[in-house]
Order: sequence, then C-alpha cells, then structure tokens
Amino acid sequence: MFAPHRFYYLHNFQRALAWVGDRYADLLDADERRFLTDFGALPQASQALIVRMLMRRGPWFRARGLVYEEIPDIDAAATPLVALAWLDPRPLMTVDELFGLHTKLELGRMFAAVPAKAAARKADLLESVRAENGDAQPYAAWNPESHESVWRVMVGDLCERFRLMFFGNLYQDWSEFVLADLGVFQYEAVPFDQSSRAFQTRADVDGYLALHACRLALEDGAERVALLQAVEDCVSPNPWLEKRRAKVLLRIGQACERAQDWPAAQQVYERCAYPGARHRRIRVYERMARFEEALALALQAQDAPESEEESQRVARMLPRLYRSVGQGRPARPAAPVLQRMDLTLLRPAAPTAVEYVTRDHLHQDDAPVHYVENALINSLFGLLCWPAIFAPLPGAFFHPFQRGPADLDAPDFHARRQAQFADCLAQLDTPDYRNTILQRYADKSGVQSPFVFWGALSEALLTQALECLPAAHLKLYFTRLLRDVKTNRSGLPDLIRFWPAERRYELIEVKGPGDKLQDNQIRWLQYCVSHGMPVRVCHVNWQESAA
Repeated sequence: MFAPHRFYYLHNFQRALAWVGDRYADLLDADERRFLTDFGALPQASQALIVRMLMRRGPWFRARGLVYEEIPDIDAAATPLVALAWLDPRPLMTVDELFGLHTKLELGRMFAAVPAKAAARKADLLESVRAENGDAQPYAAWNPESHESVWRVMVGDLCERFRLMFFGNLYQDWSEFVLADLGVFQYEAVPFDQSSRAFQTRADVDGYLALHACRLALEDGAERVALLQAVEDCVSPNPWLEKRRAKVLLRIGQACERAQDWPAAQQVYERCAYPGARHRRIRVYERMARFEEALALALQAQDAPESEEESQRVARMLPRLYRSVGQGRPARPAAPVLQRMDLTLLRPAAPTAVEYVTRDHLHQDDAPVHYVENALINSLFGLLCWPAIFAPLPGAFFHPFQRGPADLDAPDFHARRQAQFADCLAQLDTPDYRNTILQRYADKSGVQSPFVFWGALSEALLTQALECLPAAHLKLYFTRLLRDVKTNRSGLPDLIRFWPAERRYELIEVKGPGDKLQDNQIRWLQYCVSHGMPVRVCHVNWQESAA
C-alpha cells in the first residue's frame, strides 16, 4: 500500500466526470453539460472543496467543520462555488436542520431561554423549541452572534446522477476509487468499448432514480396506494429496470402483508413478476379464505415452477390447500433420504460456533475436516469459469470497479454465456482443470469476484479438494449453480471431510440443538443425495460437563 496523493479524491472525481462526459454526452442536459465545463474552469482549491462536500453527508456544512490541509482557506475556496450557485450561503434552514449542524452545548447557548429540565438532552431541547420555531429562516436569524460561514450544497442531486451514470447503481460511491488506489480492492480488467454503459436513454436514468425514490419512501412509511401508483408510472421497456421495478413492487406487497391489508397485497402481487411474488400471492389468497384461487395458482406453479425454491414451497402448501377445499391430497413423491449422524459434544467453555466444535471433533490427520460452507464449491466454480464470468458482453461491464457482471442475477445470465461456460466445464472431462484452477488461484489472487472467497482459501485446501472431489461431482455442483445463480450460491453444507489417501470426500451439514435445516440447505442436500454425492446431516447435542 502507499499514501495517496493529497488531491487523490479530486483526481478520481475528475476521472469519473470525464468518463460520464465521454460516454453519456448524448444523455446530458444543459445544466449537466454546464457543470462539467464550469467544474473544469474552477481553481483547484474550489474543485477540491466541492468534492470534499459531495463525499460527506450534507447538504449543510459549517466552515469550521471543513478542515483540510490541502485547502488552507475554506472561505476563499467557497467564493467561486457561491458565484456559480453551487453553494448557497443564505438558504432557509429548519430548526431540525440547525440541530443537525450543532452540538448540544452550542444549541443551549442559542436557546438559553429554554428551562434546563426541558433541555436535558439534545432531543429534548429540539422537542421543546420545535413547536415555537416551525418556520425555516436564514442561519443568521437562528444564530445572529455567529460570523461563521454556513453553506448548503445545491448540486448534490446533479452529482448523484453522475455517480449513478458512472457506477450503474447507487450502492457504490466514490470511495471505490480510494480503496482501489490503496490496493484494498482489486478488480478484473474487463475490456469494453466506448459504447459500454449502464443506461442507453435519459429516461433509463430518470426511471432508476424514480424507483430509488420509491424504495426510500417505502422505508420511510409512505402511503402505499400513492407509492404503488408511483411505481406503476415507472414502467420501462428496459428489461433491467423492469426487474428493479418488480422488486420494488414485491417490497410494497410485503409491506401490505405486514399491515394485514390482504386485498392490497393481492393486487400488488398480481402485477409483480419478481421471483417469489406468485408464492406470496398464494399465501395472501389463503389469508383471504379464497382457497379455490389459491389452489389453482399453486397447481400452475407446480406444473411450471419458476425455480426449485418455488417448487419446494408449493409442495409444502398443496396438502394444506387440498384440505381447505375439501379434497384429499395426492400422494407426494418420496424425498431422498438424508444420512444422519448424531454427536454429543462437551459444551465449550467460551462461546464457540457449533460448526467449529464439530469440525475440531471430527478432524484427524489422515482425514482433515474444513469449515467451508458456501466458500469452497463457489470458489472452485469461480476459478474454473473465470473467463465466462468476466466475458465482456454488452450490458455486463461498464466501469472499472465491478465485482462481477451487472446481469449476474438475470434469468438469462447462463444462456448469454452458454458457449463460454461450456468451454470452461469441458475441462472437467480432462485432467487440465486442476492446473487451471490452481494457476488461476495464483494469477488472480485477491481480485474481486462474485464467487471466489479469497479469505477462506489456501493452496493446501484447493489441492486437497482437487485430489478428493471427482470431476464428475464438480460438474454436478457447477451445473446446479448455473441453474439459479442468485439462489444456489448459498445453502451448501458447513463442513467438508477429506480422505486424501482414498481420494474421497464427504460434505457435512451441522445442526446444533433446536436448529433446523433451511429450505435452500434441504434443496442442496437432496440434490447431492439424488446424484450420489456423499453428504450427511450432523445433529449435535451439548454435554454440560465431562463425565
């Protein structure tokens, strides 16, 4: 690692603006283009100050809170920003906003007339003064004795739009640059051309921001009918945005369920195409005692399930639904029998995860046991299939800080890369896959991947795994991963036991007292059993003291 340049954050912001200006010129309006031009003409200190502000929680800032060695005169740096109206030095401020800028001691001096008992805490003081100070007013009116500069950033929303256009999401922020510069995160260098970008039209950007606002409003408890209409207004021809819209609809439906507003939940789920909506709609029909409709929808799902998860849930619901309509339930196919192991172990003196205690109990020098859970199988898949996962397909990669392809959870993720994945998995038909995985482990060490758990891997673990897991079993694991990437990356058993001398292995799911198998774990266990892959469930009970 190395110390970053004193203006590292500014250089990164300039890089992002240049990227947006280059790739999204046709989607920018006059204000956005003017910002790019005006920013480039600012003095360096002014550029640095506005970027510092944008990287912090705003929009309000006091001069005394902006202390940076590379910006010696904050007020002078702010002057050009005020001239551009990017900073407002005399905005109207509510009492709540005022309290967000000051300490309790400072506020106590401003509102000295409030009795001490009523101002015991900052929240108490705010409650006491809010009723009589409901109108917003300039900062100088709130604090006439202060000569400190206070500004409101006025270009926050515009720069948030730039951030969205650069990253293609709002969960990544400008710190990605810093972490990459410091070597904390490393990203695969995926080639993409000038046309590679997350959004193809301005309406796409507007739609994303509108859906994001709906999601935040839902979290804040917005009225659901109005929120539903707002989401309906976000209908887009863009499949990626439609998936995001469907997910917001699902969350609105869940909010309706929590409020026990079953008719509203049913209407929302009826409009929602997001995975899981149909299953929730069946449940809502049950809550409304509309059993015939619930059964009919469940039978549709049984005949054409959207996923193994839905199939499992519907199979569990059908007997109950048949009883509700007065019909006998058809016989269910017998589930694969899971092998069981029971252990009674001494409860550890210090709190320790049951998986670790079981691992240490089972471990032997000639039969080592590792705690791997989802890490090992996913990592082996990620290393072998690295070229397919990071294939530079249109709409998959559009900036240098992506951990994986943007369409990773899309239903056609595998289909779009079918030839590339086929080439990778074909290596399992030859001895070459072992060298490929070990070499890629060395070459790509630390590079971000949606599948590879670098912290859980070692060369020794990989070597043992490649010696003991048959290639045919790896292909079965990887095939199921590709069947539903989003769901099947989790639920794998906790432990793996190797017998290197015999070149065999066993997966072990550990359950402590009172712990039950989760649905995704059951699906993986049954898949393994039905395909002849060694797996068992270990149920652990505690012994309180040594005999």
